[in-house]
Amino acid sequence: MTHDTPKVFSDAEIVERLRRELPHWYYENGWIRRKYKTSGWKATLMVVNAVGHLAEKAWHHPDLTVSYAFVIVKLVTHAAKGVTDKDFALAKKIEDVVHWDAAAESGGIFEGTPDDPRFKYIKKDRGQHDD
Repeated sequence: MTHDTPKVFSDAEIVERLRRELPHWYYENGWIRRKYKTSGWKATLMVVNAVGHLAEKAWHHPDLTVSYAFVIVKLVTHAAKGVTDKDFALAKKIEDVVHWDAAAESGGIFEGTPDDPRFKYIKKDRGQHDD
């Protein structure tokens, strides 16, 4: 199996593409990044495990910063020495999984997480970078 070196995007291309496709991600020091705020350690571990599963299936591994109530995901294609389509594709998949709203799809088959602070584990984004 051969792999061609993917196209590395310029800084301007990365910033524009993030604005259009992944508005809660940002570009900093050569990486695309996203901070997921959680309700605490158990929720943080759920996010880390979801990201880890997706990354392993994609064979494209992010750097993670893990703390009590947040996870920072950083993506770059090391072999290409820059941000490529691989990074954007994995970032989109991570977004889809972490922010999946079960109650909003499948015709109501799933209840989704109850609207009760005791059960919320992913904090809603307020704005870019969500700091």
